[in-house]
Amino acid sequence: MTARSRLAAVFQQEDLNFLLTNRIPRRLATRFVGWFSRIEQPLVRRLSIGVWRLFADVDLSDARRTSFRSLHDCFTRELEPGARPVDPDPAVLVSPCDGIVGASGRADGTTLIQAKGFLYTLEELLVDPALADRYRHGRYVTLRLTAGMYHRFHAPHDCRVEQVTHVPGDAWNVNPTALRRVPRLYCKNERAILGTRLAASGHIVTLVPVAAVLVAGIRLHFVDVLRQPGRRAPGAIPCDTSFRKGEEMGWFEHGSTIIVLAPDGFEPCEGVRERSVIRMGQPLLRLP
Repeated sequence: MTARSRLAAVFQQEDLNFLLTNRIPRRLATRFVGWFSRIEQPLVRRLSIGVWRLFADVDLSDARRTSFRSLHDCFTRELEPGARPVDPDPAVLVSPCDGIVGASGRADGTTLIQAKGFLYTLEELLVDPALADRYRHGRYVTLRLTAGMYHRFHAPHDCRVEQVTHVPGDAWNVNPTALRRVPRLYCKNERAILGTRLAASGHIVTLVPVAAVLVAGIRLHFVDVLRQPGRRAPGAIPCDTSFRKGEEMGWFEHGSTIIVLAPDGFEPCEGVRERSVIRMGQPLLRLP
């Protein structure tokens, strides 16, 4: 074992990991990282990217650019054209992001699994009983983006985004350690709720990007910045924006999670199972 892997193993120990990422002033740490990651001074840039790559499995081989102005610039990198082929089958909903499949399956009424022993409800997650009822007994897939992954997310199908709801909240870590220890974690964190209507079938598929500790923001191309200081309650942002399958919708400014919600009748594609790694554009769910 190399010195790098030994050091990384120390910080990956469950108790230490939870302590370092959650028993800190989470919002203050997140604001600091958001500021620090944008520093373009060459020495700071080299050191910060180097430390990040020490603890995260970062692959920059498919990045559009090989040099970056700052750590933030590297975090939010674009990919070279063709790096993520998008499955063209109109009967397939593709993954909106690179990620690791977490809990997934069919909702028990409106109850979903966060982790073994921890449940949460769609009403808590979506803060809209009518929208939650759309996914009663429906299909859900949780996609976790690790710190080193590609952080942009894309349209899972030809669709129209009809409304975005921003829900202010906390900034708990969303890694497996925290999911096993913090009840209803996704319902506590800041998140955006993107209601999309599929162009061909009319099905409503909802994407829920969830922020986390050190995530300096969820950004969308088609509405104003979502992190609005002083907002205390969920706020709906009307919109009417069309996307082609695989078209970029926005990005995280660090790794986090996207929960995909589909109505009853959608089924998982082959290979989509817990702990499997999936890339943006690969088959995720099959339409009824």
